[in-house]
Amino acid sequence: MANEQNDTITCTINGVQVTVPKGTRIIEAAEAAGVGIPHYCYHPGLSAPAMCRMCLVEVEGMPKLTPACVTTVADGQKILTESEKARAARNGVLEFYLVNHPLDCPICDQAGECKLQDYVHQEGRAHGRSQEGKRVFGRDDFGGDILYNGDRCIMCTRCVRFMREIAGDEILGVVQRGNRSVIDTFFDEGLERSNWAGNIVDICPVGALVSKDFLHKARAWDLDHTPSICPNCSQGCNIRIDTRDNLVQRFKPRANPDVNSYWMCDYGRLRYEGLNRGDRIEAPLVRDAQGNLVATSWQDAIVALVDRLREVRGTGPVVAVGSAVHGNEDNGLLGRLAELLGGGAAVFRSARADEEIPCPGFPKLARRRDLAPNVRGLEVLGFERTGDDAARGGLDAAATSRGVVLVLGDELADQPATFGADAALFVYLGTTLGPAARNAHFVLPVTTFAEQEGTFTNFEGRAQRFWPALQAPGLARPAWQVLGVLLAGLDETQAPASAADAFLLLAEFNDAFRGLSYEMLGPRGALLNESVKLAAGAAEVK
Repeated sequence: MANEQNDTITCTINGVQVTVPKGTRIIEAAEAAGVGIPHYCYHPGLSAPAMCRMCLVEVEGMPKLTPACVTTVADGQKILTESEKARAARNGVLEFYLVNHPLDCPICDQAGECKLQDYVHQEGRAHGRSQEGKRVFGRDDFGGDILYNGDRCIMCTRCVRFMREIAGDEILGVVQRGNRSVIDTFFDEGLERSNWAGNIVDICPVGALVSKDFLHKARAWDLDHTPSICPNCSQGCNIRIDTRDNLVQRFKPRANPDVNSYWMCDYGRLRYEGLNRGDRIEAPLVRDAQGNLVATSWQDAIVALVDRLREVRGTGPVVAVGSAVHGNEDNGLLGRLAELLGGGAAVFRSARADEEIPCPGFPKLARRRDLAPNVRGLEVLGFERTGDDAARGGLDAAATSRGVVLVLGDELADQPATFGADAALFVYLGTTLGPAARNAHFVLPVTTFAEQEGTFTNFEGRAQRFWPALQAPGLARPAWQVLGVLLAGLDETQAPASAADAFLLLAEFNDAFRGLSYEMLGPRGALLNESVKLAAGAAEVK
């Protein structure tokens, strides 16, 4: 009997007993039992039309096979996904799909990630029996970043349902009937008007929908996959960075029901090329007696810088410029260094959009106004926003300071060449060397978020982890590591040995991070120990 108190049901799937909540569908119960049921039209983030017929299973006592994507489990039910009947049904369905499907796997971008390819390899027929010629529909440009190959389409309608249910823009539909059916757009308008259309490429189980940006770039088996956080706005979408030959090839959404479900916006998806820049600083640069920046070793640079920091400590104003595209660990230790030097202004800038773009089908998700991932983190750490909504301006205090200026990240790209020229000590920790950065007395090469481990804090105060996807160029090091050594040189404490240690250090001077650790954050993140309310955060960025 069902456990009424716990509201659960126990059933058996392929001889494995599993207990799930009432209302759970067979396909979800099977997943909980570690049993994968082949499917096409089903997606956990969409409605289930039960039209592909790939998920048919045998249920003891039922006269016919039943679709696992819409049938809920019953207490005591015995379900077989690998019975002779179920396997024969899937074999027949696959044969029908291959009647018109082109055998162009060698040139298809989806090869290696194609569910039709996988299922046919697992249990499809060895040879086709069709004597007729295959249908030919050709390729259609849906607008934006999307191309549609009608020949490959299996009519699962995931894309149609996504645009209707999640994107809130019913621009796709099934045109014609029977074997002439294709997906098409309406009213001579394309997907360029949507901010969420790129997700239909992710959920297409075959190669019918492909990205123009990724077309013919790499094979799936050539890519390395790294979990990360989207750096393009303060939503903090969980993503996967796909790399090849130490270059980012694409961003893909990673499921997190607390942040972005299974989706991400096209704005964030297509802005990754900045991580592939070739004009990176590869060695520490120190200004010599003649005023020239000279490359040196990390040891010599750090020793010289610690000596200078001791000289200027407490002698004048300190301005620390944080970076909203660097992690909590980097910015937290930067703020701590500024405090040890005597304290002063701690500021940051963040480019802002005119408006936020919400996702109709998942209201918690939006392309936020702040176009950087760690704005909330900087605010929690005590940094103040400076400048207007534009990317330019707002660093006047740092530009004209005669004291100590500490700059993290590429915040100087649009600053005048006179920036920091009068500073007693100007330290720049960044990735590229522009005219303003050339005034620095010490130029220290640091890694981007994609080359190190760390955390961002999104708009609602959720700290989330990211992992290194790329190898750092030359002698570039994580900013938390460089700043940790400088702090150790000033107050004779032990420098953090890892990003996890640097994160734990934040709790020593900021209560919001108290009690948190990398283990506690896990892959889905955790809210900071501060009075951050979702409604307040949403109101602030509007």
